[in-house]
Amino acid sequence: MSENTPDTATVLLARIERHEVSIQAFSSYDPVRLRHDAGNAPKGPLSGLSVGVKDIIDTAYYPTAHGSPIYAGHHTPNDAACVTQLKAAGALCVGKTVTTEFAFFRDGPTVNPYDFSRTPGGSSSGSAAAVGAGMIDIGLASQTAASLTRPASYCGVVGFKPSYGRYAGAGIKGLAPSFDTLGTITPDVKTAVLADSVLKGPVPTASTVKSAVPKRVGVCRTPWWNQAEDSTRMALQKAGACLGGETTVEDVDLSVFKAAADLHVTIMSYEACQALGWEYAEQRALLSSQIVSLIEAGRAIDYATYRQALAEADRLRAQIVDVFTRYDLLLAPAAPGEAPKKEDGTGSPIFSRIWTLLRLPTVTLPGFTGVNGLPVGIQLLGAFGEDESLLDYATWAETLFPARPIPSICVQDTGHE
Repeated sequence: MSENTPDTATVLLARIERHEVSIQAFSSYDPVRLRHDAGNAPKGPLSGLSVGVKDIIDTAYYPTAHGSPIYAGHHTPNDAACVTQLKAAGALCVGKTVTTEFAFFRDGPTVNPYDFSRTPGGSSSGSAAAVGAGMIDIGLASQTAASLTRPASYCGVVGFKPSYGRYAGAGIKGLAPSFDTLGTITPDVKTAVLADSVLKGPVPTASTVKSAVPKRVGVCRTPWWNQAEDSTRMALQKAGACLGGETTVEDVDLSVFKAAADLHVTIMSYEACQALGWEYAEQRALLSSQIVSLIEAGRAIDYATYRQALAEADRLRAQIVDVFTRYDLLLAPAAPGEAPKKEDGTGSPIFSRIWTLLRLPTVTLPGFTGVNGLPVGIQLLGAFGEDESLLDYATWAETLFPARPIPSICVQDTGHE
């Protein structure tokens, strides 16, 4: 266990100040506060580790703006449950990381640490870019569609979205309660396991990082494989070959789940319309066209249609249980390809809608690169509630995949040489 000292803050701040001017991953951070916290943090399982908090998650010291001018300078009197847990375990809260507007599509100023002309993804953009650039150890993130998986893929880092409901959501602004899930972005699986040992319950548990080999892996290209670019197609092929040297790997057809993407859109739109009802009614002029379109799509959905979509989602969740009687692990695309140019948006969530609807735990692993030399992640998926087993499988797969590429801006940083 490392200890927090004033020197910890000095090293952290030097790295942040070296890269933040280019990356713009933080919406707020305070060097004076960080030095104070480093000298007063309790000892715990996360001592010496730094955390960036996605700006939809409440913090008492830093404002929580949800990526919207409506909440500029907005302060809450207390930390969210997850922030309280991490700080009590010894982690240093560095500050707030940039998010898209209400964790949807309108992006912020953050750029991709591998190519400043490209998006870091949405909506956990600041957390992914800050970890990718080596500024922090843990980025708190969330996923309602692909808001954690896609940035992890684009920024060459590990993204862990646990089973729905595994982590406490108190103090986090929701968008669609059927799907909203807190998770983490880290440089490696070991750090994700450490964070999970703190976040999964009211009392931290001992973290055990162990490698486990699945008996059978199913490669799922998903019903939307025609939207995969060459970079993702090559990455999935290479990932399957890496795992196939040590276990059974075979294709699995999940075409019966094709309705999942449309069901996800229906449920998310309906619930987002309710979640942002006040903002739409009272502050519509300050909302982006993207979020207004989402809300108005939800307003056009009647209750019967929504209830039918919920029932169909439950039916698909029951069906996926049978798949995991045959496969210990699924291997799937994490994003259509490399990060798009920033002016083209934050990228498509198509390869995660199905898994978010099914509420499965997923780990996005880096190591592969695309046609332009940029990161392309791969998703590993486990059965609902089998998060520890999934992390064990991810620990194994991480040793077989190529080492994650380090951005050229970071190669001189301590710990990245």
